[in-house]
Amino acid sequence: MIPAPFAYARPTTVDEAVQAIAEGGEDVKVMAGGQSLIPVMRLRLAAPETVVDLGRVAELRGVRDDGDAIVIGAMTTHAQVLADPLVRQHAPLVAAATETVADRQTRHRGTFGGALAHADPAGDLPACALALDAELVVAGLGGRRTVPAAEFFVDYLTTALEEGEILVEVRIPKLPGEWGMHYEKFQRVAQAWSIVAVAAAVRREDGHIAEARIGLTNMGPTPLRATATEAALAGADATVEAVAAAAGHAAEGTSPSSDLNAQADYRQHLAQVLTRRAVLRAAGL
Repeated sequence: MIPAPFAYARPTTVDEAVQAIAEGGEDVKVMAGGQSLIPVMRLRLAAPETVVDLGRVAELRGVRDDGDAIVIGAMTTHAQVLADPLVRQHAPLVAAATETVADRQTRHRGTFGGALAHADPAGDLPACALALDAELVVAGLGGRRTVPAAEFFVDYLTTALEEGEILVEVRIPKLPGEWGMHYEKFQRVAQAWSIVAVAAAVRREDGHIAEARIGLTNMGPTPLRATATEAALAGADATVEAVAAAAGHAAEGTSPSSDLNAQADYRQHLAQVLTRRAVLRAAGL
C-alpha cells in the first residue's frame, strides 16, 4: 500500500530536529532507519502529519570512548555497531545481540537508537541495555537529560521519551573486572523476533560468581532483569549445578504474553532454560 500524505523534514543537527518536531503539528513521527515506521505507514496503521528524518544528523552517528563509558550515537547502524572495536572490547553483549538482529540488509539500515526507542519487548537490544545499566541521553526544546535504562522502558512500545524529545546517544559503562557475556536467543525461524532471549553478563572471582546481570527479552511488556536469579548467583560456586539452580528462578516476577508463537507458561520454561545456557556460556563453564 501507499502511505497517506505527510510533510517531510530532514534536519542536519539535533537542534534543527527538535525544532522540526515542535513545528510538525499534532502527529509527528521521528524516523531513524525506518525499519519499523515505514511498514506501518505503508499499511496505514500510522498516518503522521509530519515525518522528521534523522538520517542527515551526523552528530548522532558513531561510537566513541568517554573515559569510564563508551558512547553509541542513536543513529549508528547495527552494522556499524558490529564493526566497532570499542563495542567488541567493552560491550561484547551488545555485539552478540546485534548479530542476531534481523538480516544483513536490515542491519545496514536499522539503527541502535531506533531499536531502543521503538521499545519492542521482543527486540534484542533493550534487554542488553538493561543488563549493562546503560544510560540514554535524550534532547528536547528544554535541553538534554539522561535516563537510566531501568527507567527508560515504561510499557509496551512506550518509553520515557517525552513529547518533542529524541534519543541522542547511549552511554554504556565499562564494567570493572573480568566479565564474560553471552546472548542466548530462541526464535521460531531464523531472522525472526525473539520468542524469548536472555542477555547475561557474569563476573567470576576465586572460583565463585561474584556478580551476574541478566536481562530478559519478551518476558513482559518491557525488558526485565531476572533479579531472583541474579541474587541466587551472587557468591555462588561457579558450577553447572549452582547455575542450574539459580536459573530456575529466572521467570519469577515476569508476565509473558500468550500468542501464536508461544503460550506464557512455555515462555517461562524457556526463560529458565535459556538463562542457564547464557550464564554458563558467560561464566565459561
